Amino acid sequence: MTARAPEILIADDWQDYRVLDSGNGGKLEQVGPYRFVRPEPQALWAPALSAAEWDSADAIFSPSSADDDEAGRWRFNRELPQNWTLRWDDLSFVSRPTPFRHLAFFPEHSVHWRYARECLKAYRGPQPEVLNLFGYTGLASLACAIAGAKVTHVDASKKAIGFARENQTAAGLADAPIRWICDDALGFVKREIRRGRRYDGVILDPPKFGRGPDGETWRLEENLPELLDACQTLLRTDSNDRASAKGFMIATVYAVRLSYLALAQTAQQMFVGGEWQTGEMALPHANRDLLLPTAIFARWRG
Repeated sequence: MTARAPEILIADDWQDYRVLDSGNGGKLEQVGPYRFVRPEPQALWAPALSAAEWDSADAIFSPSSADDDEAGRWRFNRELPQNWTLRWDDLSFVSRPTPFRHLAFFPEHSVHWRYARECLKAYRGPQPEVLNLFGYTGLASLACAIAGAKVTHVDASKKAIGFARENQTAAGLADAPIRWICDDALGFVKREIRRGRRYDGVILDPPKFGRGPDGETWRLEENLPELLDACQTLLRTDSNDRASAKGFMIATVYAVRLSYLALAQTAQQMFVGGEWQTGEMALPHANRDLLLPTAIFARWRG
């Protein structure tokens, strides 16, 4: 297998979100009308803005330990609403500060929402079906639904699915054909294979570690190869030959000691033929010539 040069996907298509500055292990963001400071371990450089600019943010997340930047607490410099509405392209959704430093969406994923829409636009045949695993608050599901797909959204958290249903309402998609399923992703995929179900697109954004609703354990380094292989099986084929698989697959990985090559070469063992893109995802800065790295990815299109 010949290694292809990595690509950098830059999420530069936002109006309601901007990285204002980054450095010293943190990032200063404009999220709608509010500014936030959150940890960003990969921002090793020095910030450009003054400490006063950072300290005056509307809310600052302080991690509880150096080893876990997702556990901690928010310090609010002024009272904020419980949530507010943002917009990307033609998709409206709800943002809020969560206990795990996230703001209920990942802005770098807009590059995948647009890619999925391009794949769905090129689809020829009956209404396409997309499976979104580890779907979190559902923005990929909604982006695909707007593009005309039937969507099956799977997440192990009932609370996350509740937030996704809020986003469905905010987007004006109450009647969209979306199945919301609280389940363990790998277990669900295995059952779908036994049921003979097939999809035209699969999106997955697995955590490093997680538990399913019935105590199932997910460990990315152990379970990702099996899941990728199962996702390949779930994609529609014209025959039993894997090389004839059609559709698309998008995988994003955060917070593990993996290079893009590790993800790419693992995924490429499961899929035959098609076109690959692999590399890193990044966010641009509003007023600095820097990119903020966020995740590694692999995308396949039959």
